[in-house]
Amino acid sequence: MIMKNDLVNISPPRFLLGIFILFIFIGTVLLKLPIATTESISTLDALFTAVSAMTVTGLAVLDTGAVFTTFGEVVILLLIQIGGLGIMTFAVLIFLIIGRKIGVKERVIVTQSLNQTSLGGVVSLVKKLFIFSIVMESIAFMLLSIRWIPDMGWKHGLYAGLFHSISAFNNAGFSIWSDSLSEFAADPIVNIVITLLFIIGGLGFTVIFDIWKKGDPNSLSLHTKLMLIGTFLLNSVAILVILLLEYDNPGTLGTLSGLDKLQAAYFQAVTPRTAGFNTVDIGSMNDSTLFFIILLMFIGAGSASTGGGIKLTTFLALIFAVFAFLKENDEVVMFRRAIKYNTIVRALAITVIGSGLIVTGIFILNITEDATFISIVFETVSAFGTVGLSMGLTSTLTTVGKITIILIMLIGKIGPLTLAFSFAHSSQANIRYPKEDILTG
Repeated sequence: MIMKNDLVNISPPRFLLGIFILFIFIGTVLLKLPIATTESISTLDALFTAVSAMTVTGLAVLDTGAVFTTFGEVVILLLIQIGGLGIMTFAVLIFLIIGRKIGVKERVIVTQSLNQTSLGGVVSLVKKLFIFSIVMESIAFMLLSIRWIPDMGWKHGLYAGLFHSISAFNNAGFSIWSDSLSEFAADPIVNIVITLLFIIGGLGFTVIFDIWKKGDPNSLSLHTKLMLIGTFLLNSVAILVILLLEYDNPGTLGTLSGLDKLQAAYFQAVTPRTAGFNTVDIGSMNDSTLFFIILLMFIGAGSASTGGGIKLTTFLALIFAVFAFLKENDEVVMFRRAIKYNTIVRALAITVIGSGLIVTGIFILNITEDATFISIVFETVSAFGTVGLSMGLTSTLTTVGKITIILIMLIGKIGPLTLAFSFAHSSQANIRYPKEDILTG
């Protein structure tokens, strides 16, 4: 428990990493139980599944619907819910229920886990976060159930609606069907409900609550404006690019009618923002499309969201910084607001560390796996961005390959900087050194 005296001196990043690993261990043990599977599975496969669920990635070495029983799928669902909303969210809710005081140390940890900048209103944010998540998942559950019950019956229709509602809102991408949502590529209800869930989940809770609280577009925070405009523009470009690149591809959009092409292109354009579901065969896509999706997966969703990647605001901060440099401006300005120097450095650090992790993963998998280079790159970036899209490599990974992807998923979810801060020691001192330039470019 986080109120224990022996945990007082543990830094928030280390605490989050430790408790995250603890839940993964519990999930692994539960998934290894005989009642969790229809056949015997290895400990490594159970661990891989637990990590994929806890990090809300969705990569699967086993067919979820075929290998895992209802008990096993419920375990996966609970890990997705805890991983998506955050361990500390549930910890705070439990403390509130039993009447325990939320101290400064706990508020700091919650602030770290939700990627907030201020301790003020953290407990209130957690309450709103939980209520909002339950409401969104419940509405989606009812809509999907209404759609699926006539085809599958009450029991399976309700269960499918519940499973995919939680998986979609938390950007997990897990499905109880081996072909994900390919059967519903031309189904408007499934497409709209599922995509709205992971788009809203990927915007970030601070964005949703900022809109909820202020209402007036002019009074929204800079972060909210960037997320809304950036998401709209990036998704619009993605839809157009995928539609053009895959329009005549018989393995993806080629066999669909005009309206269905647009619907499928829309779904595949927004799902790389860490959702992980697919309605067309990813492995049949053109290399140009796959490369474009890799870029989308690397950028990812929003901060304080259920998604991964370097985050959209990180990407935008770097883009604006480049333009500011080219224009020889002293400040990076977004919507008439100057961005702090530390924010730009933080964005650069996140991108460099994330890129380094991806390059390392690609290098290792190139040695251990018998696969094409594009599939290895795709799988690695999908793991880092906690996306879950796959070209089919996951199920054929070697032992070393599985361990590599496990570590990448874990770091991708925890965050490169959080992991770095967990092991870093501050070396800041009251010393100032003389400045000198070096040659660059």
